[in-house]
Amino acid sequence: MDQADTLRKFKPGTAVAGALRQHVKGIAVASGKGGVGKTNIVANLALELSRRGNRVMIFDADMGLGNIHILLGLAPRFNVAHVLTGAKKLRDILVEGPNGIKILPASTGNKKYSELSTEEKLVLKSELEVAQEDFDYILFDIGAGISANVMFFCSAAQDVVVIASPEPTSFSDAYAMMKVLSRDYMVKTFRLIVNSCRDRIDATNIYKRLVMVSDKFALGIKIDFLGHIALDPSVGQAVRKQRLFADLFPGAEASKNVAVIAETLIKTASGPGDMEWDNIFRG
Repeated sequence: MDQADTLRKFKPGTAVAGALRQHVKGIAVASGKGGVGKTNIVANLALELSRRGNRVMIFDADMGLGNIHILLGLAPRFNVAHVLTGAKKLRDILVEGPNGIKILPASTGNKKYSELSTEEKLVLKSELEVAQEDFDYILFDIGAGISANVMFFCSAAQDVVVIASPEPTSFSDAYAMMKVLSRDYMVKTFRLIVNSCRDRIDATNIYKRLVMVSDKFALGIKIDFLGHIALDPSVGQAVRKQRLFADLFPGAEASKNVAVIAETLIKTASGPGDMEWDNIFRG
């Protein structure tokens, strides 16, 4: 069965698909480079959003290499692979994290889902259309790099948040990812968080450099500065305890930073509405 046949056979099917709650926001959090603290930021940001009265789901979208359950000290029995095979419904495999956050675990150590097929994308589309009724925010913890899966989730989300660090390789990979998303998937607006930096001045300088480079090469994109998270020993201490730093060390500098980011996101996130599912079938 080719992609066209699959699309013709797909029926948005339930009334839910046509009558989604109009306040859900899908936010893809990506980095280009691995090892910049993206998953930790996603989890702590979800906690701060939930503390402000929002219903939050984290989708561990690092297919085949998911680890957010390890960060949170959880041992899920099922994961997204069970949804993709039709063995389970998405709502049935969500596990609960701190402060009522719901987590959709990724499969781990399974190469099969490193690039989703059209049929698997349609399954996720259908399941997420139903599940997103229950949430105000869905945060997609995207894998590193510029794989097809990364492009899939970023192009479907309403907002793309890019995590970068002061390392030159992180800067370069963040730029490359935005270039591909802009050129091939028509994603034109990005939001930047600078992690593990000295202070806001350091973060702002990195942001300005990224804007300057994107303007120099005429990418035609807009990059907004969402905030920074300071280099803080409490972050590593919390990870070793499989706890969130914003929960374990609420007075730490990093915790204050992520709280500010959550407030900014609430005030400035793109307007609510449906996920941009049509984008995932480009090409």
